[in-house]
Amino acid sequence: MPDLDLNLLVALDALLRERSVSAAARRLGLSTSAMSRTLSRLRTALGDPILVPAGRGMVATPHALAIAEDVHSLKEAVKAVLSPPSTVEIREVRRDFTIRANEAFVLIFAAGLSAAVANAAPGIRLRFAPRSDKDVQSLRDAAVDLDIGVLPTESGELRCQTLFEDRYVGLARTGHPIFDTDPITVESYADWGHVLFSPHADFAGPVDRALAELGVYRDVRLIVPSFPAVIAVAAASDLIGAIPNSYRKSAATSQIRTFDLPVAVPGFDIVQAWHPRMDADPVHRWLRALIFETFKSMN
Repeated sequence: MPDLDLNLLVALDALLRERSVSAAARRLGLSTSAMSRTLSRLRTALGDPILVPAGRGMVATPHALAIAEDVHSLKEAVKAVLSPPSTVEIREVRRDFTIRANEAFVLIFAAGLSAAVANAAPGIRLRFAPRSDKDVQSLRDAAVDLDIGVLPTESGELRCQTLFEDRYVGLARTGHPIFDTDPITVESYADWGHVLFSPHADFAGPVDRALAELGVYRDVRLIVPSFPAVIAVAAASDLIGAIPNSYRKSAATSQIRTFDLPVAVPGFDIVQAWHPRMDADPVHRWLRALIFETFKSMN
């Protein structure tokens, strides 16, 4: 059946429902002659007359009667497949989503996001996965539904939405001598030893690049694998740290003070990224919108 197409399936269903070429034509908005030609194609494809004259009307052949319900079911199934996703009742959805994010993000935001999701859709569960890598393949394979953080390096094929703009702030233990200088100067800032978060174990980061433009270099004494570790080290030593401003709340203890950096360091966007294959998924779209609105209310 090389010439069989979906239009023939729709026409066959109309013919079997109406048992009339003219009535089937009206049903599909076609001319009677066009429907007659389609009936001829169907007869050739099926090797059966399908409808034959009987007095003033037409009757279906035994083969046509035998396949009528299957044809109608197939047409409805094809219609469903080729239609946009239907609106879902979000409170009735039962589904798990995996979000890739770094440890600090989870510590600060996971509880709030979980509460927002549970309030609107109790059947949806969130699973946070470590952001040890930022490969696109996990998003392609749906092993990860959303990647939240700084824009992934391989982001060309991804869809991205900015959740909020962030910047770096400095921090040191309460009572640190650096606070004896007001305001904190570039020189007093660089004079102290520093603790640095670096995913690649580099002894230089955005702050160092900004200082280098002024011909100033700080003494990075320690590299740690997360921003919570920066906070912990700074609270227990004389080392100075730098963290995203969004993590300020987690550092708001009697042991730590934060301050504006004395050097201009470029800010950065925190985004949620997903693969285009999930663009039209109604539940995925709902989750993205909820996350966006949740962060919008936080900032």
